[in-house]
Amino acid sequence: MIVIYKKDGWEVITQRPQGVLAAQIGFQWRLKDRPERWMETLLAIAEHDDAENELDGETLITETGGPINFSMKSFELDHCLKLSTLTRTKSRYIALLISMHMEFLYRQFEVEDPTVKRFLKEQRVLQAQWRKELHLTKQKTHKIYNLLEWCDALSLLICKGEMQPERRKSEISTGPDKKVYHLIQIDEQTLTVDPWPFQEKSFSVYFETRLIPQIKFDSSLSFRKYFIDAEIEEKSWKVVKQKIDPTVRKVKS
Repeated sequence: MIVIYKKDGWEVITQRPQGVLAAQIGFQWRLKDRPERWMETLLAIAEHDDAENELDGETLITETGGPINFSMKSFELDHCLKLSTLTRTKSRYIALLISMHMEFLYRQFEVEDPTVKRFLKEQRVLQAQWRKELHLTKQKTHKIYNLLEWCDALSLLICKGEMQPERRKSEISTGPDKKVYHLIQIDEQTLTVDPWPFQEKSFSVYFETRLIPQIKFDSSLSFRKYFIDAEIEEKSWKVVKQKIDPTVRKVKS
């Protein structure tokens, strides 16, 4: 889950709404550059971390009693195996993209952790098998995956509220076309992306969040209760095509 400290408590966004937001973004991608298997691509974007159901977790808080942010977690074999199994029973194409996403997330750990190295070695064998069965080249597959990673990166920026003030640019990621894209906040409810990669000139995106008015929790069970009882707020942004001053300073995320 994404955890943001606020003056009146913790703002919590679970992984699944963040995936839905990523899919909303992907859905708007320019028509001429959409992969052939577009529906499955969107499903992979939406479900790239669907094995993460925070309320099923046994450890939801830190040693100091605050909720655990997703960035505090490292490689969890059981979680990755569950995600791999879920996607393999849906479609090889979705399994391929999700497997590549797990490799992207955890390859930094494989030098030091033999469990990660063994898991990713198995995943790479499966990726090669699925590419062959689906008649996809490695280059084409990486281009499709880069769209998933780009949508994930943008949705994380929006969920975490990491837009820069004064219309400064925040780097999103390199897109499937090898261009570097930036996010700019126009006003309190409006965003733009530069360069513009979408089919429409404007659209809206939404995600659900919870504000938990408690700073410290005695146990994961206590946090879970507060989470279930918290009111749900829907946040929305308008994303519009807008000319950007090329002198605007860029800020890396």
